[in-house]
Amino acid sequence: MAIPRQLPNAITIVRILCAPVFLWMLLADGGAEGPLRWWAAVLFIVAIATDGIDGYLARKHDIVTDLGKLLDPIADKALTGLAFVGLSILGELPWWVTIIVLVREIGITIYRFVVISDHVLAAAWMGKLKTVFQAVALSFALLPLWNLVGEWIWWVNGVLMTIAVVLTIASGIDYIVSEARGRRTQKSA
Repeated sequence: MAIPRQLPNAITIVRILCAPVFLWMLLADGGAEGPLRWWAAVLFIVAIATDGIDGYLARKHDIVTDLGKLLDPIADKALTGLAFVGLSILGELPWWVTIIVLVREIGITIYRFVVISDHVLAAAWMGKLKTVFQAVALSFALLPLWNLVGEWIWWVNGVLMTIAVVLTIASGIDYIVSEARGRRTQKSA
C-alpha cells in the first residue's frame, strides 16, 4: 500500500506544533503535579516517540526528502528544548544543564542552515543516541513518578539526565569533527 508522499513530513510538522502546546500544559500546571502535568508528559512522550514513525515511513517507502532530513531534527530540538526550558522554569532542572543543551542544539541547527546550500547535515548515529537519551531522561523528569514510587526516582532521573548531557556534548563535538574532516576531504579532492 502506497502512502502519501507528504505523510512523513506532515507527521514531523505535527510534532513541531505539539512542542508549544506541551510547554503550555507543563507550565499551566505550575509544578502542582496535577492532571495537566501528566497530560504534558504524555504529549511529550507521544510526540517524541513518533520520531521513529516519520523516519521509518520515509525510508520504507523510499520518500526520504531533504526537507524531512532538515525538519526532523528541528522537531526533536523543539520538543526537547522546550522540555529542558520548562523543567528549568519550574525549578526542577538546573539552568546550567538547559543552557549547555540549548547552546549545542541551537549551534548545530544554525550550522545546518549555514551549510544547507552545500549539503544537508543529517542526524548522525551519536546525535540519534543523544536524542534517545534526552527523550528518556526528560520523560522520567516530566512524569511525576516520585508520587507513585518514592523519592529514589530522583536518583534515576539524575543518572539519566547526566548521560543525556554527556551525550549532548559528545555528539556536538562529533558533528564538528565530522564536518571538519569532510571539509578537508573536499578541499583535497
